Amino acid sequence: MNLVIQIVNKIMAKRLNHRQFCALLEEVDSAYSDLLLHNKVRWLSRGEVLKRFAACLEHVKTFLESKDLTYPELGDPDWLEKLHFMVDMTSHLNTLNNSLQGKGGTALQMLEDVLAFEHKMTVFARDVQRGTLSHFPSLREFREENTHINCEYLQDAIIEMQTAFGKRFSEFREEKSTLSFPVTPLDIDPSQLNMSAFPGVSQPDLEIELADLADKDLWMSKFKSLTADLEDVARQKAVLAREHKWSDIENLPKPDKLVFETWNAIPNTYMNMKTYAFGVLSIFGSTYLCEQIFSSMNYIKSKYRSRLTDDSLQSCLKLKVTSYSPDIEKLCSDVQKQKSH
Repeated sequence: MNLVIQIVNKIMAKRLNHRQFCALLEEVDSAYSDLLLHNKVRWLSRGEVLKRFAACLEHVKTFLESKDLTYPELGDPDWLEKLHFMVDMTSHLNTLNNSLQGKGGTALQMLEDVLAFEHKMTVFARDVQRGTLSHFPSLREFREENTHINCEYLQDAIIEMQTAFGKRFSEFREEKSTLSFPVTPLDIDPSQLNMSAFPGVSQPDLEIELADLADKDLWMSKFKSLTADLEDVARQKAVLAREHKWSDIENLPKPDKLVFETWNAIPNTYMNMKTYAFGVLSIFGSTYLCEQIFSSMNYIKSKYRSRLTDDSLQSCLKLKVTSYSPDIEKLCSDVQKQKSH
């Protein structure tokens, strides 16, 4: 990655080099008109930079040769093998990252996506071991030009990554029952729930409430409807993601809102269950909202609004990131209109 960044910077840092390289890509009718600069702040940057670099690799070599710039690694099959492997793996990681972004995702949903990716890495390792490379299109294309690749080394790299995932998310895996409670409360053994984070909830009372709720068809139907609604949203999201209709995904019902509305409909006689469910729902599954707030803050408090107070900024940020839609007409009707004197 460091060498790729170095070469990209060498081409794009000087305007003359950049113009000449773009002209070269245009002359050869390349699918891309330019390279991409790496940005550590943007979480998809690494994969996109590698993908674009690999696609323009031959043109990059031609341009560097014309400038008498020598990089032996660009002719080294071992280095190129790792480059194409990274292109494919970062593409898979970007797919995972995309699934973790956006509003309305519960911690359970994000944990399931991560655990599913761990299982996918077993498939990736087996794919490399067999040499089929069904899930590594860039590496497969490289192998067609270079008959041999070090499958054992790449398989070990995937297994090492899988081990790192397992260690990083081991604590979350142990709390899967707790995170599942708001969606499937009756399918979980209450003794497996983590009560330490919710001191206001009585476990004996929660167990009694669960036993009482189990035979109440009226309230049980709420959770059955919730499961059906969540399945429908997940199905629509998968279809829209496959078609790259990201804006339409934003308009889908938010999973956390569906879960919240279901528990809000449950009577307060099951207060321990509701308190526990709302507590679990309040857990932030990712830093997406924090990053969105920082981006919004930079936009709202610009150099043209430098006198904006902290209180006003906080109010503007709430309006920017909230999904709450106030009933303006009702609010206005409750306010006494100004009478003429």
